[in-house]
Order: sequence, then structure tokens, then C-alpha cells
Amino acid sequence: MTAELVRGQNHTLPQTRLEIRVSAGTPVVAGATLGDERGTVRGIEWIAHPGSPQLPGLEVSQQAAADHRLAVDLEALPTGAHRVTVLLALPVGVGGPVRFGAVPAPFVAVTGLDGIEIATFTLTDLDAESAVSALELYRRQGAWKVRAVGQGYAGGLAAMLADQGVTEPAALAGTIQEAVTRGLARSVAPPPPRTPEGDRVRHATGSADHRPTAPPPAPEPPEPLTDPAATGPAHTAQTHTPPGPAAAGPAAAGTSAGGPINYAHPRRQHAAPPSPRPTVPPAQPGQPAQPVAGDATGWSMDERLYNQIWGMFEDLARAVAAYRSAVDFAESRMDQELDRALSDPRNRIGGAGDRAREAARAKRDELTSRAREALDRDLAQLAAEAAVVEPALPAAYAGWGNPVWHAHRIPMEIPMALRIGDLHLPERTDLRIPLLVRLPLERGIWVDSGRAASEAAALMDTDRLRRLAMETAVAHAARLLAVYPPGEFAVHVIDPAGSAAGPLAPLVEAGALAEPPAAGPGGVASVLAHLTRRVDLVQMAVRAGAADSLPPDLDTGEQLLVVNDFPHGFDDRAVTQLRYLADEGPAVGVHLLMVADREEASAYGPILDPLWRSLLRITPVADSHLADPWVGHAWTYEPLTVPPGSRVLEQVLAAVAEARRAAGR
Repeated sequence: MTAELVRGQNHTLPQTRLEIRVSAGTPVVAGATLGDERGTVRGIEWIAHPGSPQLPGLEVSQQAAADHRLAVDLEALPTGAHRVTVLLALPVGVGGPVRFGAVPAPFVAVTGLDGIEIATFTLTDLDAESAVSALELYRRQGAWKVRAVGQGYAGGLAAMLADQGVTEPAALAGTIQEAVTRGLARSVAPPPPRTPEGDRVRHATGSADHRPTAPPPAPEPPEPLTDPAATGPAHTAQTHTPPGPAAAGPAAAGTSAGGPINYAHPRRQHAAPPSPRPTVPPAQPGQPAQPVAGDATGWSMDERLYNQIWGMFEDLARAVAAYRSAVDFAESRMDQELDRALSDPRNRIGGAGDRAREAARAKRDELTSRAREALDRDLAQLAAEAAVVEPALPAAYAGWGNPVWHAHRIPMEIPMALRIGDLHLPERTDLRIPLLVRLPLERGIWVDSGRAASEAAALMDTDRLRRLAMETAVAHAARLLAVYPPGEFAVHVIDPAGSAAGPLAPLVEAGALAEPPAAGPGGVASVLAHLTRRVDLVQMAVRAGAADSLPPDLDTGEQLLVVNDFPHGFDDRAVTQLRYLADEGPAVGVHLLMVADREEASAYGPILDPLWRSLLRITPVADSHLADPWVGHAWTYEPLTVPPGSRVLEQVLAAVAEARRAAGR
């Protein structure tokens, strides 16, 4: 039976191998400290945090996330450690909340490895605190217990570390926050929260959902000109409201006096009855249920498929995390058994020592084999689900090789998301998870053209790599044009040296660009001035409640700026304008798609660091650099490629041009 603790209450732990699960409703930093009998932290080597996530018997997440799993093996802790304190803190300098009173109450659960909850604690009554000691595991008279602490610190992480006796706490807090900032820069943004009844169906035997069962956070009112489904808990699936203007973000904001600007297409459908839920075929006796495309919850089939893909992504992350944790435990247990057996000098030589080694290795192999069997079952079920889901995807979610693109028609409504690549883990490289980003884009994209980006890039010729990076950007621009209603998405290109004429040819020949690619310093200045003016005017109109006062020549549709070969052709003023567009543009429908080598921009120094961190980095070749928002695995990103010899890209752009002509755009 689960013990629901209140602040100060304790509970005996029935086992020593545990997981601590945190659900916060907003990205938080999770860490842990080890204390001696007096609770004193002896040094930084007794602190696990995103910059140093592993200690003997303890592992924490390498990044900020709304959900965390901390692995604890109390028997494997360093000698002298009698206490484990779990710490939570809000990330600093990333534009998120700055106090726990502004976010849903964090929920912490201590569970066994089977997922069964032992004790839970909801951290209520927090206000100005930006860091909190959530709970502690402590040893008392040979037994381990858990105590609900809930001690908050308005002084943040530094004050909390100082309270535990850490020397130079401010420096350590800065190191932790810097590690978090780096992690957020490479992390895939999590999807909106699901409804309590919206958790995806688990088909695989032995793969029950072990996530915390904390109550969902209350929806917050959406900010003007912001996609509520992409930035906060207010998701259409959570409230079960039709996907109308308020749910579509900037492209469908309200038009009342004093309200945000209406970008809606006059013929766009704003409501539709829910599509019928797919029927799950009955399972054969003793067999798992057969996977079905669209078995997640959602208002439409597109939303159900979107939620199902994210559920598969999370399932794979969790399954691999459990497997890797089990393997690490098996190795750790073998080392401990060998240390105990060989601590007696009489066992170091002769048959006793050999038998001890064989027994320890056999036990390690047995535990590893069992973990692999469980992982293989989960992988097989996920692979079967992927085989069913992939052919059923709409064009926006499908790869270029999917036949759905050959029959694609330009839609009258913006889809929920767009696929920009695939992700996989080394445990099974053929199991690919589509990487979906929400629309309208709330984060720019950077296609890394540098040879230092990955091992595969280092082996390529520089010119070939840059061409491939620009071809990747063109393909993404084409996909965006193809999934927006006619005339509601415009693409601008800055190509200062004119070096991307070849890759840009499909866009230019189809007439898909708002104007010819801008070249030279004059072209760079002209395009940046035009888009900066648009951002300024829309922001002023929104703040003044004067949406009708916008100039008639202002295109209020979504705008994409593709920048090739940055920073060539950019002076200091142009760099400042680009940073301004990256920061302020997404909220009012101006987005960046940059093709650049970060090393070449190093002459500008750290001034551009915020720009790189604000963009989602992808590569034109496979690279393991993206992190999931749950456990922080390093996922290999595979870019979407047009099949050799296929004319699908040209066909899609031709359909875009035809739809524009038919709509009089």
C-alpha cells in the first residue's frame, strides 16, 4: 500500500534498489546529495547533478525536464554515506518560471524497480522559492527510511547547497545551471501534457506505465500570439475543445477589439466532429493486443497519431533506460561480490577465488540476459506498432518516401506538427521514431554545415557537406509550404555569396519564394529590415489593441527566413537584427532556418551563444546529438532525404504553386 506522506512524515523502505520519480509540470533541475551521519556533504564528489550525473549507487538526469527518474541503489553508496537528499531547482536564464509558486506543485514518488509506489509526496505551499529539498532517504538503526522534507529556498540552488555545508555553493550552482543550459539547447522539446485518460495504451506485456500518477496541472490562459498547445498545459486534448482559433496559435488568434491579430484563412474550417476511434482487434489468448494506428486520444485522427508517436518515443526512451540501468546494476553487483569474496587473502589464489569469480560473472550474465529479454519484448512490440503507424501517417508526419506525398493536396488548415527527421537508439537502429515539431514553429532550426558537427560530417568534403546542408534546408522549407494553406506561408532566402543557387533551384523554379534570394550586404540588409519591421509593427499593434491599423501591404501570414552560409555578408547591425528575429519573431509568425558552421561564426565571440542555444540543431548527416525530454538519452538524428531519382520535391512545389494560383495569391 502506498504511503502518501506530508511534510516531515517518514516511512520505512522495504528494499534498497529504488527509483525516485519526479513530475513537476514544468522543466526542473533534479539532483541529489549524499550526507554522512550528521547530514554533512563531504565534497562535490558527493553531489549528483546534470553536469556530473552519476555517483556510486546514484544516478540523476543530465538535463532539466518536467519528468525525472532518479536511480538509487542504497547498498552501493560510498562508505560513510547515510543520507540521500533529492533536490529540485528551476532553471535560470532560460525564460521559464522563476518561482515554484507559479508552477504546479511538484510530485515525488519513491518506487521499487517494478514500478509499484512505496511512498509519494506532493510539495505544496511553495511560493517565492526557486529551489527545494524534496525528500531524503536516511539510514536509522540499520534500516533505510524516506522522509518528506519540502524545504524551499528563495535564494535558489546556491542557498540550498550552502545549507547542506557545501563549500563555494555559488560556483557549484553556476556550474549546474550552465550544464542545464547546454542540455536544454540540445533537447527535443516535450509534447504538451496528456489528459489523465489520454495516456497511450500499453500493448507490450511487462511494460506497464510507471509514470507518477500526480494530478495534472491546471490549464493556464494562453499568451497572445502564442501556440498554447506548444508552450504550456493548455492543450486542446486536455480541455476537449474543438481545434478553433484559440487552439491554432498565431495563425488563428481572435479578432476582437484589443485582441491579437487574426491570421486565419477565410475558408479554413475551425471545427469538426471527432473522428471515430479505431477499433482494436481482439488479442489471441496469451498474446498482446495488435497495435492500431491512432489508438491514442485526440480530437482528430491527426492529433491521435501525434500523441501516439510521442507515446512511442517515450516508451522507447523508458524501456532503454530500464535496460541500461539493469545492466549497470549487474556490473555493480558483480564488482561488489568480487570485492567481498576477494577481500579475504585466502580466496585470492586457488580454486575458491576462481569459483567466486565464475559465480559473480554468471550472476551478472543472468541479470543482463533477463534485462535484454524484457527489452527485446518491448522493442518487438514497438517495432510492430511502428510498422502499422508509419503507412497511416498524413503527409505532414510522413517521410518523403511515403506514397501519401504523391497524392498530397495543399490543405485548408494547418496540421498540428511537421516531421523533420527520425530518431533511433543503438539498442535497435532500425526502430525509427519520427521527430515532430509543433506548428506554428516556436523555435528556429539550425542545419549545422560544419565538418566538426559529427564523425560522418568530418569524413565529407566541405563543399559537399555545405550543399547537403542547404538541400536539407530547402526540403524543410518545401514541407512547410506544402502543409500550410495557400498564401499563408512565405519563404525568404538570404544567400550572401550566391553559393546556394543549385540547392535553391527547386524553390526558385517553382516560384515558391516571396522574392529572389537576397545576395550581398545590400540584400542581407533589405530582407532583415523588412522582417524586423514586420515584427515591430505586429508587436505594436498587439500591445496597442489596434490590429486594424496595420499597413495594407503587410503580409500577416507566417514567414520563414532561410539564411545560408552565416555569418558571410553580415555586419554587426545585421547580426543584431538576426538575433532580434530569433528572439521575438516566433511569437508573431517570423521563423529562422539557418544553415551555418558555428566555428566560422566564432569571430563574433560569445555574443552569438544565445542565438545558437535558441535554435534546434539538426544535421544533414546522421549524428547522435539530440536528447529526449524524459531521461536524456543521446539519440541519433537521421535527416529526411528524398529517395534517389524521385521527383516528389518538385511535384510538391508544383502543387504549392498551383494552389496559390487557384487561390489568387
